[in-house]
Amino acid sequence: MESILPFLTKTFAFDDSSPLLFTQFYFWAFFAIVYLVFSAIHSRRLLRNTFLFFVSLFFYYKTSGLFVLILLFSTVSDFFIAKLIHRSRHEWGRKAWMILSVVVNLSVLSYFKYAYFFTDLVNNLFGASFEIYDVFAAAGNAITGTNRFNVDQIILPVGISFYTFQTISYSVDVYRRRIEPVKNILDFGFYVSFFPQLVAGPIVRASEFVPQLYKPFFLGRRQFGIAVFWILNGLAKKIILSDYLAVNFIDRVFENPMLFSGFENLMALLTYSLQVYADFSGYTDIAIGVAMLMGFYLPQNFNSPYKAQNAANFWKRWHISLSKWLQDYLYIPLGGNRNASFGTFFWITLIAIIGVILSGSWWAAAIVAGITIFIAVWAMLMPAKRLKIITYLNTMVTMLLGGLWHGASWNFMIWGGLNGIGIVVYKMWKGWSPTVRFVMTAAVTALLYAAVRLMPAPVWNVLFVWFAITLTGTLIRWIYGLTRCKYPFEKIGMVWGIFQTFMFVSFTRLFFRSGSNLDPAIANETAWNTAKNMVHQMGSAWNLGVIPDICWEYRRIFTVFLLGMIIHWLPERWKRWYRVNFALLPIPVIALSVVVAVFVIYQFITADLQAFIYFQF
Repeated sequence: MESILPFLTKTFAFDDSSPLLFTQFYFWAFFAIVYLVFSAIHSRRLLRNTFLFFVSLFFYYKTSGLFVLILLFSTVSDFFIAKLIHRSRHEWGRKAWMILSVVVNLSVLSYFKYAYFFTDLVNNLFGASFEIYDVFAAAGNAITGTNRFNVDQIILPVGISFYTFQTISYSVDVYRRRIEPVKNILDFGFYVSFFPQLVAGPIVRASEFVPQLYKPFFLGRRQFGIAVFWILNGLAKKIILSDYLAVNFIDRVFENPMLFSGFENLMALLTYSLQVYADFSGYTDIAIGVAMLMGFYLPQNFNSPYKAQNAANFWKRWHISLSKWLQDYLYIPLGGNRNASFGTFFWITLIAIIGVILSGSWWAAAIVAGITIFIAVWAMLMPAKRLKIITYLNTMVTMLLGGLWHGASWNFMIWGGLNGIGIVVYKMWKGWSPTVRFVMTAAVTALLYAAVRLMPAPVWNVLFVWFAITLTGTLIRWIYGLTRCKYPFEKIGMVWGIFQTFMFVSFTRLFFRSGSNLDPAIANETAWNTAKNMVHQMGSAWNLGVIPDICWEYRRIFTVFLLGMIIHWLPERWKRWYRVNFALLPIPVIALSVVVAVFVIYQFITADLQAFIYFQF
């Protein structure tokens, strides 16, 4: 009995130092028990859904403790509000209930995610000295009669952004009459909390998932093999690529960039792009595989994003469920490519205010306001191009708000803004002739060269080298255009586009990674210093003689990085071929493959299992 009690306590009590992760043995023991019970009841639909709902609540409790109450609140409130939306006879009533759902969900999300930001806002505007006070923790202390919960710090519940977006989309889709409200709260709770995708996505639309709640369980021989493949694929991505690269190289450089050479800083930035992809898509792969074993299908969330030839295509391949959510519930309501709405200018104004607060300078707001006025005048003076200009404006707003979704800090705004600029520049680039492209690129390159000579700074060096490389490719295209010869290097041009997009996306990640996993109170300053120091090292003079030694010292890291990128760039038909052929292997061979794969994967495991990066969002 003395040995059983501690075991039961460890099993059922929340331990914030040991959450249930896909990479832990405890999760797979948990899933084995769940699957055993599921196998006995899968034919009884309501019992199955109810069981998985409560299992998912337990999973979330083991991951986030009493924050499970927030999940329950969101589930109950949106279930009943959607009923009221559906029953309302008047349009104004339907809209009012829908707005209430959005306000309630965003208020809860904002409290946990943006409390530090709003506190800084009030303090900076009014010269106050308010400090964070967690009212939920205070309530918990009052109820329990203890000081168990810390009221001086607000902790972000794992996965709150994902399930909040999920419930908002449900209410909005009921309002738009795209779906009927779910009749049973247990079924709805299962939809909101389904544990494989609960804490890091993909964001599942009710229209895609709710119909599956009522279908009988089916797991064919091929589906079983595919599910096992996705699980192994996700584990390999997470442990071999993400964790191994992070612990042995990336984290060290980002923590002390000034101790490493410019080449090492550049390689850390590039390998981080692979790390964050392997980490996030690895989670998605496992979630898809686990859900498929139970007869449920989650949407694709990644489509080889580093095959993208431009920034716009990248965001159609990366975190697809979030990109589509932002398109349907933000970009299109703003006006999309049709017009600029009140929301467009409201958000621009708000972003300008946020820029002032986060940067501590009125210049940030002046720049945003100046750009906005310039675009507005441009649209008025050029009615033929007004729709394109409006599209650019709404695209920028969407990407800036997408950056703020990741966190209310200056680095995430810069990251979102840079991605927005990348998309807008590409859309403009498509409409330019080869001559205009060459002239514009040459002009920017010349300005940067002048900056290098007149105002020497590492950042100008980095930008000049980048535009000089871009100018080379543009010049070749322009010459072929002048001679009217057929361009003979289409495949090389495709590779060139992929290379440029990968480099651009990687450099925007400088700001994304610098501010991740930081205390919100110090995120801005720390992130900015890290980004500045890395740019300083990359833009300073390189000692080319030491690069071979660096490559040899990090040969295992760079080999894993190179192999990871090669696999990523393989043609999709090849990947589909080995995925399907694995699924069709005899069951004993699949079982043996699982044993061998798990053995190989866990040779790369680090001393401390790394949480998935997107848990923090």
